[in-house]
Amino acid sequence: MSQVQRSHWTSRIGFVLASAGGAVGLGNIWRFPYMTGENGGSIFILIYLGCVILLGLPVMIAEVLIGKTTQLNPVGAFRQLAGSKSPWQVPGYMGILTAFTILSFYSVVAGWCIAFLYKAVTGVFSSGISFEEINNIFKKLTSSPIEQGIFHSIFMFFTVLIVYAGVKKGLQRWSEILMPLLILIIIILIGYGLTLSGAKDGMRFLLEPQPNKLTHKSIMDAVGQCFFSLSLGMGAMLTYGSYMDRKDKVVSPCLWVVFMDSAIALLAGIAVFTIVFTYTTDLSQGPGLVFVVLPNIFSKMPLGTLFAILFFTLLFFAAITSAISLLEVITAYFIDQYDMPRSHATIIFGTICLIIGVGCIFSGEFFDFLDKLSTHYLLPIGGFMISLFAGWKLDQNIVKSEFQGSWYGIFYYPWLICVRVICPTLILLVFLRAHGVI
Repeated sequence: MSQVQRSHWTSRIGFVLASAGGAVGLGNIWRFPYMTGENGGSIFILIYLGCVILLGLPVMIAEVLIGKTTQLNPVGAFRQLAGSKSPWQVPGYMGILTAFTILSFYSVVAGWCIAFLYKAVTGVFSSGISFEEINNIFKKLTSSPIEQGIFHSIFMFFTVLIVYAGVKKGLQRWSEILMPLLILIIIILIGYGLTLSGAKDGMRFLLEPQPNKLTHKSIMDAVGQCFFSLSLGMGAMLTYGSYMDRKDKVVSPCLWVVFMDSAIALLAGIAVFTIVFTYTTDLSQGPGLVFVVLPNIFSKMPLGTLFAILFFTLLFFAAITSAISLLEVITAYFIDQYDMPRSHATIIFGTICLIIGVGCIFSGEFFDFLDKLSTHYLLPIGGFMISLFAGWKLDQNIVKSEFQGSWYGIFYYPWLICVRVICPTLILLVFLRAHGVI
């Protein structure tokens, strides 16, 4: 076990921005807005916010508190609190495995963002390019191992470089730079989108209550989106919590992280769909919207190249802030448990993720396997166990001290009910729904 003095965030805002950056990812930019429009508009948003309050916030508080209390990585934290032979170490190991798994395929998609940012900067999406040509550009990219490998490697290089620099000079410094820029870009895109003729239709798609679209599946989607969007169950929030000073409180910063993540998802939806509805009704989900439909729209817009650059820069910032939180989970484990220098751990395991990502480039089946392994199994099982641990195993005197002496002190018992009963139940329902049991 490493005896090196542990680094800490230099301020609470440093923790909030780094943690919000870890939570805000590519899914906030396209998945949440699309799910909102397809599942009842503002009704879905209200259900999602309810899930954030009942599931996301309680589990996040639990993760951050475990990290802050132990000042250790996920495995070391559970080992210290539960004992070296306790089965409660399992969620810690699952967090490390989940970080490996997600970063390996996530970085491939992030590489696509860099590729399209490069194409935007070089004027590929200028006026006159057809929809078919843009579609072929995307197909050519995703079918070219060499081109994908180049941009995947570039993305991993930046990820390793930031984590290599450490907590203060790497994670915190770049989060304090990238997150405000990310928010600024969203505001610029919203400002432009609201001036367009399709602004009303885009806002209606997102915000108009549509009870007829609300189904049992919609509720499960809201639970799943909340859980996955906030990066819960993968050790990232626990690891970031371990860099807090022990005298700092966790509840208020976690409230800010949850608020920022949810707000950015909704604002991104306004930015995207006010523009989309002005030029098309093609609402393809995921890559189809981001890498085909939107570039086609940018090619038709006044100053389209500028807005294409802004949008793909936004995607890159969202991707890199999430990626560094994943690599940090792995790095912290090997620093703490094996006294490995940060420089060695970052380079070695960043390279391993790079190599696994190359496997995803050559095999779509392998890509899908890692995706399903993490989202369908590792994340929900890890979150389920963390919730139970916080509610039934963790010394509640530790938890009570976090709530005492502040306005939110009255919420200790509601929090306890959530992590003991409500969170495990909701996570179990999502797990069973994903596997067709219900």
